[in-house]
Amino acid sequence: MQKREPVYHFLAASCFLLFFVAKRYVSTPSTVYLVDFSCLKPPNFCRVPFSTYIEHARMLDFLDEDSVAFMAKVLKHSGQGEQTYIPPAIHYIPPKSGHQEALKEAHMVLFPVVEDLLSKTNTSPQEIDVLIVNCSGFCPAPSLSSIIVNKYSMREDIKSFTISGMGCSASALAIDMAQNIFKTHRNSNALILSTEILSTGWYPGKEQPMMVLNCLFRMGAAAILVTNKREAKKTAKYKLLYTLRSQRAFDDKGYYSAIREEDSDGATGVTLRRDLLQVAGETLRANIAVLGSKLLPYTEMILYALSVFKKKYLNKSTEIYVPNFKRVVQHFCLPTSGKPVIREIGKGLRLGEREMEPALMTLHRFGNQSSSSLWYELSYMEAKERVKKGDRVWQLGMGSGPKCNSLVWECIRPIVGEAPKGVWADSMHRYPVSTVHQNSLNL
Repeated sequence: MQKREPVYHFLAASCFLLFFVAKRYVSTPSTVYLVDFSCLKPPNFCRVPFSTYIEHARMLDFLDEDSVAFMAKVLKHSGQGEQTYIPPAIHYIPPKSGHQEALKEAHMVLFPVVEDLLSKTNTSPQEIDVLIVNCSGFCPAPSLSSIIVNKYSMREDIKSFTISGMGCSASALAIDMAQNIFKTHRNSNALILSTEILSTGWYPGKEQPMMVLNCLFRMGAAAILVTNKREAKKTAKYKLLYTLRSQRAFDDKGYYSAIREEDSDGATGVTLRRDLLQVAGETLRANIAVLGSKLLPYTEMILYALSVFKKKYLNKSTEIYVPNFKRVVQHFCLPTSGKPVIREIGKGLRLGEREMEPALMTLHRFGNQSSSSLWYELSYMEAKERVKKGDRVWQLGMGSGPKCNSLVWECIRPIVGEAPKGVWADSMHRYPVSTVHQNSLNL
């Protein structure tokens, strides 16, 4: 019996070793790869120059000349160009905002990007394990994710989700959600669709704080394919380094800064209050503080901490040091809420014109496309062949709630030849265009 004891000891040691190896394998989160993405290029018949938009506004019985003048002012100061798009339902006079029109718009914006992405990644709908669709204002039954599953005959065991009411930050939120799902679903593909349906969100009233979104939001959609399969490392464009979500819904001022409600005549729209930019700044600072602790070198964090200490205890007039994120991130996708907002965020992050250019040019060419704008900006960078292997990209999404969501990606292969086949194919030769600094609107 004593001669067999070494064998028993070896078996016991082997079991313990296998246990710890298996535990580490199961508990270690797999890397999330961004295989590719596609952005919608709306049809030309949906284009809406300023002159057309204002002419149609004048034909609406419920708008007086002051209201039309306000809308013209919003357009002028927004940073949009003359090539943006609105869905067919809003081209009608008066605009149609019924359920069927919104459903047609959903088909119009989602189906093309799904088919383009699946085609260029050589992926079958049957290979999709997770489907996440985000759209803030349109919640049909069956859901938008069910519409996609039905259209493309996806598997019966697919994990499908629809995210609604989460505003312009929802695309970044969906990526974070996919990452968490991947923790318990290995070797999986996730398809994420980001859009905003404008037909159902049109505000048919004349209260100015609720008219702003009619002027700013434009057609857009993006499809994103992410995976945690190890073999994707050879072909994917990016790998996900960090995700971070912040929100301030606990604060009444933040909660009510942008809210859907009825006006005095019973018309439904989204009210943007005067303190919206202040709330956005507070939400952004909270997000950046945590993200900075993960990204920034110690020298930047020490300089920031020293400036805070000096201002609090030694000299109240001392300016707080703004960390230099450009030391660790090469490319930035910012919220396209308007030119003044882009420039304020850029100023707060110490960004130059080149870093703000993708957001400003996306706003000029396509308008504010809510959650999908981040992907049009990334497409712009790729079309300009600016993203190099090893570069980091920070996608910053901000939305009502209020919420601020960050994604940091690392490029893992050279990205070339995107300009002729992407959403910027017909207009990249015209960009960048010069932009004139504008002040914020007084709502």
